[in-house]
Amino acid sequence: MNFFTGRWRRSFIVTLAAAAFSLTLISSAVAAITLNGSGATFPKPLYDRYFSQMRSANQITVNYEATGSGAGIKALIAGTVDFAGSDAPLTPAQIAQVKRGVIAVPTAGGAVAVIYNLPGVNNLRLSSDAMKGIFEGKITRWNDAKIAGIAGQAKNLPNTAIRVAVRADGSGTTFIFANHLQAIGSSIKGATQPSWPGSPVSGQGNAGVAGLVRQTAGAIGYVQDTYARQNKLQTAFIQNKAGRFVDANLAEAEKAFVGETFPPNFFLVEGNPNDGYPIVGLTWLLIYKEYPAAKADAIKKMVNWVMTTGQGINKQLEFTSIPSATAQKVIQTVNQSVLAKG
Repeated sequence: MNFFTGRWRRSFIVTLAAAAFSLTLISSAVAAITLNGSGATFPKPLYDRYFSQMRSANQITVNYEATGSGAGIKALIAGTVDFAGSDAPLTPAQIAQVKRGVIAVPTAGGAVAVIYNLPGVNNLRLSSDAMKGIFEGKITRWNDAKIAGIAGQAKNLPNTAIRVAVRADGSGTTFIFANHLQAIGSSIKGATQPSWPGSPVSGQGNAGVAGLVRQTAGAIGYVQDTYARQNKLQTAFIQNKAGRFVDANLAEAEKAFVGETFPPNFFLVEGNPNDGYPIVGLTWLLIYKEYPAAKADAIKKMVNWVMTTGQGINKQLEFTSIPSATAQKVIQTVNQSVLAKG
């Protein structure tokens, strides 16, 4: 009896060890899965922090390359990434091209800052008419009456040529900026790559536009707010619908989203809010509805983390958070709609 009891115990211990080893292998396989994404430059500072902390917390490994929203959408359609980032909502035609289906996950809101290079001019204020005129190529010098006519600016503005700097790549930051111009009555056409009037200079990404503005006296352009602050770029005060001249900052971006309601597809777009900073937009992670089993679990894990723990990071980097009720709807949608195939 003792012999068989001892033999049974040894067998049981071996079985437990084998089971533990199998669980370790499964756990390691899940941990070894890496998700690769590309797209929007607008949320790059935020996504770098998200994915670094996820990795540190042994959640999941996620790589993200800031190629621009247009390039990210193209990669999503081509199926060369696990997810994409975009600050522009997908068009019905683009959605139709994503063979595995797509879900938009709103991760943050934020401001697009207007940066400029005018030595000796601080606290530049630009009205809606001035903004339209500059980016339509109709206002070509800084002492133009539509700029100088704003109280307190006439003495400071030089007779310097205005050089407009825009994004060369298909950009969600451009979409947010152009969407505002169109909302205040500009004739500029296009979304992520508008046909800009005049002869603007163009650069790749936030860094490209910022570099052009820094190097060129009289230049003006637009970049994501966090990028502007991190790189100590001079930003203009922009007139909002309420008539106030507002700097790009978190508090004013939050005011801009007050009272907004997300539609069922989560593509909320606001071109000229009632108050707050007027050039604001959302950014989305675009994920498929179908993945191989292990990646389906990883995508759900990523989204759940971003919409809960991750939202606590947003304000640290000048991004607005997604309302908790909307975040829970996003999590529910993803958990129910992302399917494992194959």
